[in-house]
Amino acid sequence: MRIVVAEDLYLLRDGLVLLIEAYGHQVVATATTGPGTLEALLKWRPDAAVVDVRMPPTHSDEGLRAALAARGQLPGLPVLILSQHVEQLYARELLADGSGGIGYVLKESVFDADQFIDALERVAGGGTAMDPAVIAKLLAGGTSQRRLDGLTEREHSVLGLMAEGLSNQAIGRRLFLSDSAISKYTTSMFGKLGITDDDHHNRRVLAVLAYLNRP
Repeated sequence: MRIVVAEDLYLLRDGLVLLIEAYGHQVVATATTGPGTLEALLKWRPDAAVVDVRMPPTHSDEGLRAALAARGQLPGLPVLILSQHVEQLYARELLADGSGGIGYVLKESVFDADQFIDALERVAGGGTAMDPAVIAKLLAGGTSQRRLDGLTEREHSVLGLMAEGLSNQAIGRRLFLSDSAISKYTTSMFGKLGITDDDHHNRRVLAVLAYLNRP
């Protein structure tokens, strides 16, 4: 894969480059500022990008805003946010188009290289990779839960793991259920949430949006 890395801290940026390339992927560009991130994403149109939230010039939310702006011009551009901070509003906005290819992982939650690369590859494939701590923060800041009221306890569990980005097989292993059982739960869940199968939206991402209580 062709990757852009946007991170202003030298040691972390170079460490990410070395890690990504050690797994056989190519880092085509790096960026150290918000404007530089947007420029790199639009120029290289990478298979995926790793973007920090807080970058120069103001160290507030430049990275996230650059990712949003890039996806506005390149719909579906895969972006993995890697940060120490949870920005609720922008995290919801990143998910809002329902096209997938979004991850939000806290730096403190990444415990090994395989975990990080797995999240990056899932995002590049159009899936989601949401840190459980990010999910908890978004849920805490949510509004009405009416759309989820019809789900069973088991369907809530399946949906929570889906939000983390786990595949049906991985969810089955986590819950000690067969693939066919997970498939039945997801089909039922999509129906209860009113999510239909079409060519324009990723049903799993739309379900995650419902779980995260999109306003």
